[in-house]
Formats: sequence, C-alpha cells, structure tokens
Amino acid sequence: MKKVIVLLTAFLMVIALCGCAAPEADSGEQSEAEAYYQRLVSCKEQIESIVGDFKPQVVIVLGSGLGEYANELDAVATIPYTEIEGWPETTVHNHAGNLVFARYKGLNVVVMQGRVHYYEGYSMDEVVLPIRVLHMLGADTCILTNAAGAINADYHVGDFVCVKDHISSFVPSPLIGENIDELGERFVGMTDVYDKDMRKTLRAIGRKENIPVHTGVFLQVTGPQYETPTEIKMYRKLGADTVAMSLAVEAIAASHMGMRICGINCVSNMAAGMEKEGFSHDSIGETMEQSAQNFEVLINGLLDTLQ
Repeated sequence: MKKVIVLLTAFLMVIALCGCAAPEADSGEQSEAEAYYQRLVSCKEQIESIVGDFKPQVVIVLGSGLGEYANELDAVATIPYTEIEGWPETTVHNHAGNLVFARYKGLNVVVMQGRVHYYEGYSMDEVVLPIRVLHMLGADTCILTNAAGAINADYHVGDFVCVKDHISSFVPSPLIGENIDELGERFVGMTDVYDKDMRKTLRAIGRKENIPVHTGVFLQVTGPQYETPTEIKMYRKLGADTVAMSLAVEAIAASHMGMRICGINCVSNMAAGMEKEGFSHDSIGETMEQSAQNFEVLINGLLDTLQ
C-alpha cells in the first residue's frame, strides 16, 4: 500500500512539474477576428493606393446579367478583383469580377460587377468582405441586386421586386464568430433592414416609366442546386415571394455596419414547379440582360434622389 502511495505521489509531482514547465501562450498571437480585420484594412489600403482620395458614397452590387450597367458610368478607375490581394475572386459565369469607381452626376459610386457566393466554397466572412471594405472606404448606402426566382404567382419574368424583408434562416449568418467591434455591435436588430424611402422611390419610378416593380419578401438559400417544387411550396408558406443564392447575407453585414440598404430582385424565372418549362443559369443570364434597360432606368432614378 505504501508503494502505491509513493508511486501516486511521484506521478502527481511529475504532472505538477510538467505544468509548471509548460511554455506560456504567446499573448501577441492574433485571433482569427484580428487577422480578418487586418485583411479588410489591407484590401482598403490597396484600393486607396489606386483611387487616391476618391471616396465612394454608394455601393451597387450587380447580379448576373446586369454587369453592363457599370459601363454607362463615368469611370474613375476599374480594378479587377484579381489585382487586390485578399479579395475573393468570383468563379461564376456572367460575373465579370471588377470594382468600378465612378461618378454619377454629383454622386461618387462604386459598382461591383459580380459577387462571390457561399456555394463557390467561400466562407460567409469572405462573401461579405467586399461590402465591409467598401464601407470602410466611405460608402454608407448599399444597393444590392440579383437575379431571383419568383415564388409569388402574381410576378412575371422581367419584373422587379423591392425587398421589404428577408428570410435568411437557410444560410449561415455572416456575423457568427468573434464580433469585430470596429464594424458594429455584437447583436444587431433586423426589424428594418431595407430602407422604406428607397422602396417608395423605386415603386414611383416604376409607375412613371411603366416598369413592373413589386414589393416582397426575399429568401436566400445556399445553392448551387436550384430548389425542388416541394421546397418552393414550403418557402411560399413561410411568406417568401422570391428566392436566390445571394443578397440577404450581404444585407446583414451592411446592416451590422449601419448602412442604408436597398435590395432589388430581378425576376429571372418562375420558381420550380410553377411552369412546365425548366430553366438554367444561361437562360437566367439572358433574361437579366433583356431587363438591363429597365434596370438602368430604375437605378439612375434612384441615384438621382440620393444626390
């Protein structure tokens, strides 16, 4: 028994000595959140080295088939995503992958010709990185656009929908993880994400120009597969009018930073099970290109009110 006690005592002493000898953690080591924030700062500084003192006021994110809008603006600088170290690169057809800094009358805007998506294999932090960097550059208003499938049977292909609310329950939140206080508070209210005045403006422009503009609830899914007819029935019962694979998480990140947000869906197809004919990514892109002229009228009219 004494031998057992002696051995046990020796064992505990060895453990204690090992614990004392363990090296202390490096207090200077960066957390993931700190490293990510430094990545944001690095992207911001790289862009500033190109655009100089040009401070964007409005961010416009262009969805599939809408990228040509940027070519109509008075560009100050065009920066391919590939030229910004740390900036996620889009891999999707119809997403050119450029930042276009431009002037629209008296307004400084920055246009994203394409975005990255969660389904491309990026983390949500990477998906919303562009919005965060562009806000850090000075933009306080965000216009998010995308191609979306219509769940509401009253909508038609080519119509536009002003997002009044969204359902993001089917995708991870971009705010998961350690909060970055420089960007916003830990807990963010989602009661009024989308600006009411900008919705009213777009509806008024639509009535004036005879462009169908609705107001509806948008639902984001991960993709890349399209939804099944049964999933669409479920989303309809949840109250969704449109569905797509982007926009809501960017709106969450923008709201976290206190930005003024406008969401615009262009109806590129009727959702699964609502029509006999199917659809594809290419057909969606073609529909969006056909809607580009009406889109330009709506966006320019909206920018006129932001002067």
